[in-house]
Amino acid sequence: MALLVIQITCFVIILATSQTCQTPDDFVAATSPGHVMIGGLFAIHEKMLSSEEFPREPEIQKCVGFEISIFLQTLAMIHSIEMINNSTLLSGVKLGYEIYDTCTEVTMAMAATLRFLSKLNCSREIVEFKCDSSSYMPRVKAVIGAGYSEISMAVSRLLNLQLMPQVSYESTAEILSDKVRFPSFLRTVPSDFYQTKAIAHLIQESGWNWVGMITTDDDYGRLALNNFAIQAAANNVCIAFKEIFPAFLSDNTIEVRINQTLEKIIAEAQLLDVLKNMTFTDGKNSFHFDANGDLNIGYDVLLWKEINDHMTITKMAEYDLQNDVFIFTSQEAKNEFKNLKKIQSRCSKECSPGQMKKITRNQHICCYECVNCPENHYTNQTDMDHCLLCNNETHWAPTRSTKCYEKEVEYLNWSDSLAILLLGLSLLGILFVLAIGIIFTRNLNTPIVKSSGGLTVCYVILLCHFLNFVSTGFFIGEPQNFTCKTRQTLFGVSFTLCITCILMKSLKILLAFSFDPKLQNFLKCLYKPVPIIFTCTGLQIVICTLWLIFAAPVVEENVSLPRVIILECEEGSIVAFGTMLGYIAILAFICFIFAFKGRKLPENYNEAKFITFGMLIYFIAWITFIPVYANTFGKYLPAVEMIIILISNYGIMCCTFFPKCYVILWKRETNTKSAFLQMIYTYSSHSAGSIAMSHASLDSNNSSIAMTIPRTDGKSAASQKSKDLQAKVFTDMIRENNPRASKTLYRKRISSI
Repeated sequence: MALLVIQITCFVIILATSQTCQTPDDFVAATSPGHVMIGGLFAIHEKMLSSEEFPREPEIQKCVGFEISIFLQTLAMIHSIEMINNSTLLSGVKLGYEIYDTCTEVTMAMAATLRFLSKLNCSREIVEFKCDSSSYMPRVKAVIGAGYSEISMAVSRLLNLQLMPQVSYESTAEILSDKVRFPSFLRTVPSDFYQTKAIAHLIQESGWNWVGMITTDDDYGRLALNNFAIQAAANNVCIAFKEIFPAFLSDNTIEVRINQTLEKIIAEAQLLDVLKNMTFTDGKNSFHFDANGDLNIGYDVLLWKEINDHMTITKMAEYDLQNDVFIFTSQEAKNEFKNLKKIQSRCSKECSPGQMKKITRNQHICCYECVNCPENHYTNQTDMDHCLLCNNETHWAPTRSTKCYEKEVEYLNWSDSLAILLLGLSLLGILFVLAIGIIFTRNLNTPIVKSSGGLTVCYVILLCHFLNFVSTGFFIGEPQNFTCKTRQTLFGVSFTLCITCILMKSLKILLAFSFDPKLQNFLKCLYKPVPIIFTCTGLQIVICTLWLIFAAPVVEENVSLPRVIILECEEGSIVAFGTMLGYIAILAFICFIFAFKGRKLPENYNEAKFITFGMLIYFIAWITFIPVYANTFGKYLPAVEMIIILISNYGIMCCTFFPKCYVILWKRETNTKSAFLQMIYTYSSHSAGSIAMSHASLDSNNSSIAMTIPRTDGKSAASQKSKDLQAKVFTDMIRENNPRASKTLYRKRISSI
């Protein structure tokens, strides 16, 4: 590399003894020759005298305010160098030193630094800058100091020209860790980043969040204040006030500086790299510089405590900056640390778990109100900024909750009072079905049973009622896929079969007692009991089968309620569910029409009007069901359908069988063949007379228009036709109750008419 020598004339300092101003020689604290010279910068004096007026020429004022503690540090450096020289550590190499008093002033430190950088063994003190630094021999090889960060920053800027190592024993400004701007700077104390971090940690551990900040008006103080503000905000600590004092105070007790520096100097070559990779030990602990030139050393936590008007300072703990923890020296010190929490230093009262902080209109985040967490929210720590949301599908929380509670799974349980009541009604209905079956079986040959369609039809209808009552049991208990599918299908098919059988009975009654030839011919063509029953029931089976195949009911967890999970059967398809119920309603309506037409038939043996009432009960129940079912929510939704099934089933069963049971048990005199024949005779005679009179009146009206029919004939042709039809119906009714007497009674009925 070519040697390019550039003399920087602005840095040339020729110090003549004839000058009246103060020179660096006047501020040399101590010096000793040696093969390797080490510079030292110590603020032995507190400050420099200030001039009363602006200076008219360059000059360095005198220093005042002797600092005994800094002077002792100077002696410690000298003592360390002498110990190294008196040892075999550097055999044949003697260390020298040149120590200057900076007087806590940047100007004086800069003057001393320029002398450190001046060329070695030169008659004139000249600072040169060369590209090949190996050919330039400065006055010293390394510098110890300075103490204040502000001075160290200025000195380091100049020392960077030769990358001369600078080891500070007291400068803690965080900016000095920037190796781009201060590549040759090292220090034996931690950065202020860790100091402010330790202070913020200590305040947080003590439970404080409202503190004041006092600092000095220099680079060290301002940077520390900014760093602490950042660390405090990260720990939710607010700075209530900031006080900035002058940088230099006469009272040394305000700043306690305990620094011990042990320097081991080695050979000249690559001194900076060697220092960066060197490890120091004090017998117990090892120390080294990190990538930022900071030493891996922590802090002592000191407790200032006034006892009997006397201030005592005791070491309470050590702060480990690598692990961000406090290490206590004794159990007593640990207890003393815990007592700090008893000291209240907060802007607002601590928010307890179950509450959150609500920031008021204030510049500080530490001033807030405590508000309760709303429903389904919680906090499990103190002073939380916001409430945490529970998983609404599986958990819930009341107001001001400290945790989430698991939702209870609810359904219409067997132990529920309403379920027990409805189940009791279902069992009672089953008992009624069995009792009616027994009564009809024991009175099989009575006119009442025979006029009801016979035992087979009665058994089929009673079986349907039995299955309807049984189907209500599938609405109770924990829903399963099987029960969800079974309950609707069982009810739909059995109720359809029941309505179809009753429809056939209504049709038969209307056919037996209808005297209109046209209507009777139509009813005869329509009356096909077995095909109609199989067709109507089969169609409902098809509807239910398609429902189960394409959109079967399934078990579903309803999580829309705030505190419970409703386990319910989701019907799968509302259309299929509505189609099933609508189909039953159509059959019931047809049955109602047929029964309504036959409501005035013989009273004791006429089921038509009771069937009409039964169908009306069914319609009222299911019309009520629609809005109630649509507006009911929760575990009692299945109970709504159970109630409707029970009402409609009880209504039809009571209207169909209870009147007949009443006649069988308490009106035995009317449940005989003779009473039955007499009733038929009376009704048919009355009906025939009414029809004859109606037709005679009609014929009389017609005769006034067309022709006159003599009344002496006694009866009209229409009357005669009506008589024949009545005779046939009467014969059918008699044959059903007493086949052997049918012929005789038929002849008597004809002669009587």
